[in-house]
Amino acid sequence: MNKYEWLLALHVTGAFLFLGAAVVALVLNTSVLRGDRRPSEVALLLRLTARANIGFGVGLLLLLVFGLWLVDDAGYGYGDGWIVAALVLFVLSNVFGAVGGERAKPAAKLADRLAAEGDEPSAELKAAVRDPIVLALDYGAALFGFTVLVLMIWKPGAGG
Repeated sequence: MNKYEWLLALHVTGAFLFLGAAVVALVLNTSVLRGDRRPSEVALLLRLTARANIGFGVGLLLLLVFGLWLVDDAGYGYGDGWIVAALVLFVLSNVFGAVGGERAKPAAKLADRLAAEGDEPSAELKAAVRDPIVLALDYGAALFGFTVLVLMIWKPGAGG
């Protein structure tokens, strides 16, 4: 394999880790929203969602480092519109995900507390996990991330 192929393979690996973590987080978060779950179930699902941060972190590092290296190696310009758009959307995806994750922490603490206090479904917990701002941030982060994927595949204006 030549240098370009190595860079591309590592960049794509990062993309799969990053977007795979996003899919895992979305599936787990969607599962939290279904029905009247016991607090212990909600707590477990939210803890598993937090574990997706490992995939986000490793994927982010590989994706960004090898993606920027690829821009240089492949002869693209850092000012090309699709690259600028992808970087802006990538940053927005990470910011939305981080803010949404922080904002969801009280729901996880509430689930842990309620699990220890009898583990009965709670309207308060149901409302906490359905926080519309957290949901908008989480789904926004995923949308931005997948839009970056579209830009990386399509490369509008890159010619060739």
